[in-house]
Amino acid sequence: MVLEAEQHTSSRWEAICSVAEKLGPTPETIRIWVRRVEIDTGQRPGLTSDERERLKALERENRELRRANEILKAASSFFAAELDGRRR
Repeated sequence: MVLEAEQHTSSRWEAICSVAEKLGPTPETIRIWVRRVEIDTGQRPGLTSDERERLKALERENRELRRANEILKAASSFFAAELDGRRR
């Protein structure tokens, strides 16, 4: 809608405000949506929605793996200390 309205207005912001008036969200929300579409279609540089979602999933997995690694290190230290104590 913004791209169509842009043909009939003097600026993109004017088109965004026009569409926002008709749909209800704030002009800033519409502007963000337009930017997201431009990135997803390759018209603007940046991470696409799919790439952004994949990155979030990888970061979440990385946090979980780091936490599991810390737990395993702590358990390893605990059991190593237990074994050393029994030998004496």
